[in-house]
Amino acid sequence: MHRILNNTKGDRWIWLIVILLSVISLLAVYSSVGTLAFKQGKGAEIILMKHVFMMIGGIAIMYFSHKLDYRYYAGISKLLMIVTVPLLLYTLFFGAHINGASRWIPIPGTGLSFQTSDLAKLALITYLARSLSRKQENIKDVKQSFIPIMGAVCLVFALIGPANLSTGLMLFGVSILLLIIGRISIKQIAVVCLAGAVLLAGMLTFGGRKGTHASRVKVFLHPELADKDQLFQANHAKIAIASGGVFGKGPGNSTEKNYLPEAFSDEIYAIIIEEYGLVGGVALVGIYLFLLYRCIKIVTKAPKAFGALLACGLSFSLAIQAFANMAVAVGLGPVTGVPLPFVSMGGTSILFTSVAFGIILSVSKDIEEPKKKKEKETDNSGPNKIIVGEISVA
Repeated sequence: MHRILNNTKGDRWIWLIVILLSVISLLAVYSSVGTLAFKQGKGAEIILMKHVFMMIGGIAIMYFSHKLDYRYYAGISKLLMIVTVPLLLYTLFFGAHINGASRWIPIPGTGLSFQTSDLAKLALITYLARSLSRKQENIKDVKQSFIPIMGAVCLVFALIGPANLSTGLMLFGVSILLLIIGRISIKQIAVVCLAGAVLLAGMLTFGGRKGTHASRVKVFLHPELADKDQLFQANHAKIAIASGGVFGKGPGNSTEKNYLPEAFSDEIYAIIIEEYGLVGGVALVGIYLFLLYRCIKIVTKAPKAFGALLACGLSFSLAIQAFANMAVAVGLGPVTGVPLPFVSMGGTSILFTSVAFGIILSVSKDIEEPKKKKEKETDNSGPNKIIVGEISVA
């Protein structure tokens, strides 16, 4: 264990945040899986142990991801895009349908399902970071720079959006942010936004889930016109939050976990507030804000454009997803199927989130190592040392 800790590099605060989120996740998931365990005829401990193994696997993947120099991800990004596009196409037409959406590909023999949009996030963000950093000299060139970048963004959005519009919109927003930081002209960004708006209009008009999207937005904007079934999830989330008070009911004492669908995933923030109160809810918001702050510091100090864009895209993707989940729970947005990063119970989503954390830590490690090396050289050449040729005498 001591050897592993010595080999752990990168921003120590981010490692601490990961540990805190892991502890919060284990407590919240164990409390909220009772109804799921009853439906499946299992004990809650069995489901918790499965979640524990996924968390341990995620932290292990994070460790190995951060040990790999982040520059290698530039080459990996091309392979990821080549693999991602066919997988998204397969998922769209042949994926497993859960809750009316085709977002998953079952992994044979494991009992797990693989959500291809999680892979698409990593693939697109790493690809954009690579493309923008390598095309800075001719970034204004439409043919060489703009068209390939715009094509990648719109293609991934078009493949994710029909089944998972909320994730597609968040990823599209992060992509626009990267284009702005990558010095793409405002006119070209406007063209990308226009193309995205056309694709969005097409999904809402002709998509297989057009009724679901329209219904959720309508219920959010005009709840007085909705029936009880449409308001069921939103109302019980509000009940959970209101009954939590300032300090909450205490760990495991939630009652709304028995009513809220996906209490262990999409609505886990409402359960956390019910059990830990306003204090717990604000503390969790603070953890994600502090994570974003540490990531921004990494972005500003990164010596290479690729590292800065990579850390920026991944950190904002995690932060936007977190705040989108919490906004839905407190009634500030329409119902979506977005989990809370590294807190909600999930399978492969935890693993891909861990890879994102690992890459951010890899960029952070690249910043810290030259600094430590410089400090070491300064210590070795201090007033208590006399350097004679290659020999240092105290």
